[in-house]
Amino acid sequence: MSALSPLAPAGFPELPAVAGVQLATYEAGLRYKNRADLMLALVDDGTTVAGVFTKSLCPSAPVDWSRSILGNGTARAVVCNSGNANAFTGTAGATSAKLTAETIASAFDIDATEVHLASTGVIGETLPDDRLVEGLQNLATGLAPSSSAAWEAAANAIRTTDTFAKGAAAQVDLDGTAVNVVGIAKGSGMIAPDMATMLGFVFTDAAVSPDLLQTMLTGAATASYNRITVDSDTSTSDSVWLFATGASGAEVITSVDDPRYETLSEAVSAVNLDLAHQIVRDGEGATKFVEITVSGAEHDDAASIIALSIANSPLVKTALAAEDANWGRIVMGVGKAGQKADRDALKIWIGDELVAEHGVAVPGYSEERATEHLKNDEVRINVDVGIATGTATVWTCDLTHGYIEINAGYRS
Repeated sequence: MSALSPLAPAGFPELPAVAGVQLATYEAGLRYKNRADLMLALVDDGTTVAGVFTKSLCPSAPVDWSRSILGNGTARAVVCNSGNANAFTGTAGATSAKLTAETIASAFDIDATEVHLASTGVIGETLPDDRLVEGLQNLATGLAPSSSAAWEAAANAIRTTDTFAKGAAAQVDLDGTAVNVVGIAKGSGMIAPDMATMLGFVFTDAAVSPDLLQTMLTGAATASYNRITVDSDTSTSDSVWLFATGASGAEVITSVDDPRYETLSEAVSAVNLDLAHQIVRDGEGATKFVEITVSGAEHDDAASIIALSIANSPLVKTALAAEDANWGRIVMGVGKAGQKADRDALKIWIGDELVAEHGVAVPGYSEERATEHLKNDEVRINVDVGIATGTATVWTCDLTHGYIEINAGYRS
C-alpha cells in the first residue's frame, strides 16, 4: 500500500449495523500477501437490488455477469476480489465469474443468479481458479452480522492502490422506523465519470421496490461518482450497487409520491457523495481536494462538460500542485470544452478572488491572495461562462509526481 493520503480522514467512521446484512473477508492470496482480498456480503431473502456499471466497451467478466442478473430485481449476495480485475480474460474470465457465483450459491443453498460479482485490480490476468474456489469456501464460513468493525474489514478487503478504507453512513426516520444506509467503496486512480475506477456497495434496511431502488441509485450516481475525476480514465470494472433488505420493518416504498422516497433518496445520495469525495481525497499522489463549479452555461449538462474539461486538464492540475494561480489554464479548459461560452463575459474566481472578467485580467486583482488560497488542502475554483443559467460542480485533485510513481510500477 502507498503512504496514507494527506487528504485522508482521521480514521474510519463508526458505521451502524444494517439489519439483514452479514459480512465476511478472507485472505486467499490471489495477488496480495498478508491481507484479505475477498469480501462477501450476504443479504436476507427478499432483498431488492439496483446497480450502475461502467460504460466501457471492454467490461470485465464480473460486470457482464452482474448486468445479466440485475433485471431479476432481487439478490442474496455480492462477492468481491481485489488484486485482479478479471477483465480482458476471455472465456477463462467468464468461467471464473460463473465459478465464483456458483461456489457462493452452493455454500448458502441459493441460486447463482442471486449472487452479484465484483473484481478490481490488474487487467488481463486470469484468476487461479483452484485457489479462488478454496478461498471462497473459506470466506463463506466467516460470516458475521454487519458492525462497524465488519464494515471496516470489508472496506479494507476491496482496496487496491487505495491508501485508506472508505465508508459512510446515514440514518433516517421513516414514519417512526429508524432506517440505516451504509456504504463502502474503493477507488484511487483511473477515476473519471462513467463510472470511475471504483466499486461501491451500499446497503439499507429499508424496503424499496426494485424499479424505485434503481431510480434512486441512478440519481445518486449521477450526482456523485459521475461528478468526480482524478485522471480522466475510466476502467473496465466500475460498479456500484444498492441493496435494500427490508429488515427494518418499515413498510415497502413503491411510489415516488411516497414522501418516504425522497427522505431515503436524500440519505442514499448523501452516502454516495461522501464516498465519492473520499475517492478523490485518495486520488493517487493527490495533495489537494479541488471543487470546480461552473455557472452561466447553456444548460446543466454543458456546465458539467466544461467543469470536467477544466478538472481533467493536466496543465490545470499541475498548476494546482505547484500552487500557481495560472488562471490562463482555466481559460484554456473552458475554451476547449466544445460548449457555448462568452469570452468577453467570462468570470473566474480562485477561492474568493475574482481574477478575470470581461475578457481580461481584473485590474489590480491580488495574485498573492489567489496563491494563498491554493496553499490550502481544499481549493475552490468558480467559473461563470456568461451564456445562460446552467450550473454543475465536479470534484478533482491535483496532479503530482506521486501519481507517476504509483502507476509506473502498478504491476510490480
